[in-house]
Amino acid sequence: MSKEELISKLEEKYNDLGENTETYLKGLLQAKPINYWDYIQVDTLLSLQKPRTNFKDEEIFIMYHQITELVLKLMIHELKQLTGDHNPTEAIIIEKVSRLRRYTSMLMTSFDVMRFGLNYDDYNTFRSTLAPASGFQSAQFRYLEIYTTPLINLINEKGKSRLTENPTTEDYFSNIYWRDAGYNRKTGKETLTLRLFEEKYLDSFISLAKKIEGKTLADKFLQFKNPSEELKKAMRDFDHFYNIEWPMAHLKTAQHYLDSKGENKTATGGSEWKKYLHPKYQQRKFFPFLWTEEDIVNWGSETE
Repeated sequence: MSKEELISKLEEKYNDLGENTETYLKGLLQAKPINYWDYIQVDTLLSLQKPRTNFKDEEIFIMYHQITELVLKLMIHELKQLTGDHNPTEAIIIEKVSRLRRYTSMLMTSFDVMRFGLNYDDYNTFRSTLAPASGFQSAQFRYLEIYTTPLINLINEKGKSRLTENPTTEDYFSNIYWRDAGYNRKTGKETLTLRLFEEKYLDSFISLAKKIEGKTLADKFLQFKNPSEELKKAMRDFDHFYNIEWPMAHLKTAQHYLDSKGENKTATGGSEWKKYLHPKYQQRKFFPFLWTEEDIVNWGSETE
């Protein structure tokens, strides 16, 4: 493109916006060159680790979880595009879901940082300063679920048995699988971890669920009368990795620190982690219509 063509395009751009091209060109003349560290905000990013103790590995623990949150944001970024598209093509869904699968692989392999990258005794000392905080309180984890599948698929069989014939969005959240980590249905008591989490985020979860109803990734798939095998495989792969392989990687990491010496330590959030983390207990399936009855009955068993 010649200089004249470039200037013409700029004038066209700013004229369409109702703006004066010369003003923007004068601004460009005065603007400083952009640097990598400014664009990526490196200094800010590297200043976000605030350990509560003097144990050196606590900073690794913080950075690991910050990386996890960034990966979850990547995944939500893809899901927002899919759910915001009225009629995405199969090719678009396959591309985006393949990205989601790759991001999930990053989440799985990154658990090696936790499992093998922290001093066992140091971790089990500094973790006591973290209560009642827990990875359970990751709101992005819940937003991702809401974008991906209808709420009924986030409720295990015991939860479904408690639902009324015409449950409201609020009813679904009262029985959603993750509440079992902090709510004792026999005593009616909630852990502080769960109570603080719901006080901060529950309204936003409910609002998003109502907004996205009928538009989740699962709903987008069901728009196709004869979906291709390639699309079905992409969806199943993501479902399996996110809802079986990743929770099992989490469970094995927890066992390494909380149960490897037979001490059966409690989680900082107070959950029955051995039961709660297992996919057989959570029963979370984003796309149950793509699995056989046998697959559903044996959900997570093959990873043990």
